[in-house]
Parts: sequence; structure tokens; C-alpha cells
Amino acid sequence: MRTATATAAAVTATLIGAGAAAVAAGRYAADAALRPEPGRPLPGSARLTVHSTAAGRVELSRSLASLRPGRYGLDAPGVHAVVGPVLTDVPHGPDTVVRRLLAVTHGSLGRGTRLALTPQVHLGNPRTALGLDHADVDIPGELGPLPAWFVPAARDTWVIAVHGLGGTREHPMVVMPFLHRYGIPVLDVGYRGDLGAPRPPDGLGHLGESEWRDVDAAIRYALRYGARSVILYGWSTGATMALYAAERSALAGRISGLVLDSPVLDWHTTLRALAEARRTPAPLMPFVVRAAEGRAGLRVDRRPPGADPGTLGMPVLIFHGPDDVIAPWGPARRLAAARPDLVTLKTVRSAPHGAMWNADPAVYEETLRRFLTPLM
Repeated sequence: MRTATATAAAVTATLIGAGAAAVAAGRYAADAALRPEPGRPLPGSARLTVHSTAAGRVELSRSLASLRPGRYGLDAPGVHAVVGPVLTDVPHGPDTVVRRLLAVTHGSLGRGTRLALTPQVHLGNPRTALGLDHADVDIPGELGPLPAWFVPAARDTWVIAVHGLGGTREHPMVVMPFLHRYGIPVLDVGYRGDLGAPRPPDGLGHLGESEWRDVDAAIRYALRYGARSVILYGWSTGATMALYAAERSALAGRISGLVLDSPVLDWHTTLRALAEARRTPAPLMPFVVRAAEGRAGLRVDRRPPGADPGTLGMPVLIFHGPDDVIAPWGPARRLAAARPDLVTLKTVRSAPHGAMWNADPAVYEETLRRFLTPLM
């Protein structure tokens, strides 16, 4: 009897220990998935190898990523370059692709260099990267001063630009020349967890659930310094923040429109994708997603952004597409279908998360022009 009891107790202790270890491992992996890493390519981003370079072109390892149409950054430690379209009339090997090399903005491309394809095309600030005069400003935020670039222009409707996962304030610079041509001031905002911004109290990103309050602070700043109204323009979780601000801010009536690029509208799927990209073992995945939702404050009783389309009170333009594995476009399609009077969905194919502009800048900017013109 004592032996059976001891065996049962040992088994129970083993199961409890294994369960506790799984929970601890899940919590650790969840923290890794939520840890802000602005400026670093998203986990799981395609890695390419440089095979050769020549005047105006670079030969890269052949993959679905290197074959994507459009304009992208190539990023590695100490190296950044910009590539354009695939060149089909240039000789190359069966395992390589040749693309137009538009610029090497940092470091150098050597044979064997391993790089990530990224939607972040520009490095530096609006003046050094684009030749646009700007002011470095501090926005009073909930946790402390938030760094921002302000690019002045003639109109009194400002765009507040908010980057997302894997990006920095440099990412929104892809549309700054376009916005400047149409006389639209831009406030490009850094938020909690960014370089130079306050650290989140728990050191983790919350997929917009807490960060939206920094966007709210940016709205207050814009209205205080001359904006009559604002357009919130966000990428990835920056788009999530913009939508949360439209739903929750006391100043929502001064938001004249939203532009959402690759919005994260289903945090469960995004957290799972981030955990999978970090090679989380499949048996741990339920623990990881549950732990991450708890750590980020994304409880079951909290409604995701856009869950109630009836609350929308301003025009919305969404750029999204079926190739986004970080933030699936299904919720964006449902939001557009529920509010065709206010929501326009521009489907962009062959573009990864946050890279809707990169796939075809001219088409993207024409869509943007048509949306913004009535809001000016």
C-alpha cells in the first residue's frame, strides 16, 4: 500500500513539475515574442545571400522573397541597401535572381553577405535620407517624452505616422515625399519601447493595447501646435494603435481619417505567428499564446480593434493582402465588408507584412491620393 501511494505521489509530482516547467517555458517564449525589437527584421523574415554585384545590380539567392516585385531594403548588421525590380534579361544561375541595385546606404555588399529583405527602405532622418527639412520634437507622453520628427507643410490637416512590428520611425519615410508634395505636414512618432522613448514598465510590447495612448498624446500635440484635424496612418501594430485611438480617444472627433497598412486585427494569430517564427516547439504553443495574451493584457474579455464596425466614425483606407503571415487579412476583409460606406480595402498581392507600399509604390500612392484628397 505504501509503495503504491509513494508511486502515485511520485507520478503526481512529476506531472506537476512537468506542467510547471511547461508554463515557465511558455512564459519565457511569450516574453520573447513580445519583446520590442525596433529596427530588427521580424523573426522569420527571409534571409538572402549575395552572390555577386555589378554596376546597378545585385545577384541574390533565389527564393519567393527575392522574386517579390517592387522596392525593398536589404538589411544586415552594418549593411543596408535598396533594391528595385527583378531584372529578367540579365544572365544568372538557376539558383539566383538579379535585381536592380538602387543604392547602398550603409556598409558594402560583398559576396556571401547574408541579408534580410525588409520593407524599411530609408536610413537616417527626413533631412539626411530625403532632403526634407524637419524638426526633432518631444511629445509629452504618459510615460515620458516621446521622440518624433515633424516635417512641416502648408495644410492644417496633419498626418500622424506610426510604425509597427520590426520597424522604426524610418519606415514611414517611404511615403513622406508623396505627402510633402501634397502639402501635408507629417508627425512621425516614436512610442514606448522605441529608441529614445520611455521603456514599457514590463519591458514588453502589447500589440497596441497600451501603446495607443502614445498615439493619443501625439494627437494632442498636433492639435496644440496648429493642426485643425489629423489623419492617423499606421503600419502593422501602428495601424492597430491608430484604430484603438479612433475607438477610445476623447479626441476621436478630430480624426478625419485612418490609413491602415497591414493592420494587426487578430492578436491571437499574430502572437502564434511570432512564436512560430522564433521556433517555439509545437507542444508549447498553447502555453505560449495564452501566456503572451496574458502578459500583453489581451484578455478574452477585451475586444480586438475593429471588432465593432458600427463604432467607426471616419473614412478608413486599408492596404492588406493574402501573403501577410503575421497579420492575416481576413479581419480586414470582414471590416471592409461590414462598413462599405466608410472602409476601402486595397488588396495588395505578393507583399509580406508591412510591405504594401514596396510591392508597387506608384499604385499605392495613387490609391492614397484618391483617399486623402477629400479629407484635406
